[in-house]
Amino acid sequence: MSAKKGQWVQIHSIVLKPEERAPQVPEDTRKTPLVMWVKGYLNADAEIGAECEITTVTGRTVRGLLDEVEPAYAHSFGSYIPELSEVRQQVKKLLGV
Repeated sequence: MSAKKGQWVQIHSIVLKPEERAPQVPEDTRKTPLVMWVKGYLNADAEIGAECEITTVTGRTVRGLLDEVEPAYAHSFGSYIPELSEVRQQVKKLLGV
């Protein structure tokens, strides 16, 4: 599956490998990598599993592996609605934020 520039996506990246974890971290935690998942807008077309770059709603640029296109929120507020992102941007512009 591929994603197009500008689509809402989720990526992940490994922040720390197991051998890089702090010694005071519990042993079972030290055995696993520290992983970061981030959602944002894709900066260029990409395939699932490929390295890509996104821009978050706060304007940060983050690189990682593409996991999902238009991910739904797991807390039961429903599927992603593209129109709500547009409204959010319009409201921010009107408020000067």
